[in-house]
Amino acid sequence: MLIPLPVMELEERRLSNRRCTFHVPRIVGGIVLDAPIGSLASAHLIENMFLDCLAQMRFIRDSISSMAEDSSSSSGKEKSGGARSRRRNLLEIAIAYTLILLVIWTPRPWQKLLWWVAAAAVAIITTISFDGLKAMGLRTANFFRSLWVAGAALLVAAAAIVVAIQLHTLRLPDGGPIAFIKTYWAYALWACVQQFLLLGFFLPRFLRLLPGTKSAAILAASLFALAHLPNPILTPVTLIWGLAACLLFLLYRNLYPLAMAHAILGITIAITVPGPVDHNMRVGLGYLTYHHHAHHPAQ
Repeated sequence: MLIPLPVMELEERRLSNRRCTFHVPRIVGGIVLDAPIGSLASAHLIENMFLDCLAQMRFIRDSISSMAEDSSSSSGKEKSGGARSRRRNLLEIAIAYTLILLVIWTPRPWQKLLWWVAAAAVAIITTISFDGLKAMGLRTANFFRSLWVAGAALLVAAAAIVVAIQLHTLRLPDGGPIAFIKTYWAYALWACVQQFLLLGFFLPRFLRLLPGTKSAAILAASLFALAHLPNPILTPVTLIWGLAACLLFLLYRNLYPLAMAHAILGITIAITVPGPVDHNMRVGLGYLTYHHHAHHPAQ
């Protein structure tokens, strides 16, 4: 069927206007540049998209603000907790070391009473601030790896004994090996206690207080040596050994070989250095009140 030309032209114009109605506008930077007057559906769609975008931006802004507030509050709590922990470590060190010095510099019979007070205080502090056996080096890991330290102490002891024999200063208890064990087993246990105090008590607290491990080791070794004043032999020896023990402990985290080495070196000093020189290894007030008794060195 043929359609007249005027009718065809009118139909084409009508279709053209309809196409313009559904024309998608061009938007740059959120501004509609060429939206036709009749495109109401597109305008509503764009408006809804714009409002959704604003809502998302507000949500992101509020989330960031909330996160910042939580972070600042938690940071404040961590700082206050860190300050409390710092004060607690300083207080524990001060209490323990003060009691140790009081034991060293108090005459008998008060010395024995203060010894038990100091022992109880260290035990209580260790229990309350218990960091685990691993932190104190009371474990089996790295035992054989660090056992060479005790072996090195034996070599030093052998060399010192050879020198003492040459100088006729070697002092061995009469009665052979059994008498030797009876004489020095208590000191061997005391050497283990000293290593625990140095490495399991003071050093971990200095590590929490100071920024570097070396500075913590130096300070712990210095306190260890000061506790042996005014003995001219033990003070420098304990400073050197204390620093070496701290550094080795930080490397292996095992207390047992270091305690063995301490016992070996201490007993070596006891049997090779004459009593009048080191006042029989006494420290503090005991060093000052020492009275020499004649003793014949071992031949």
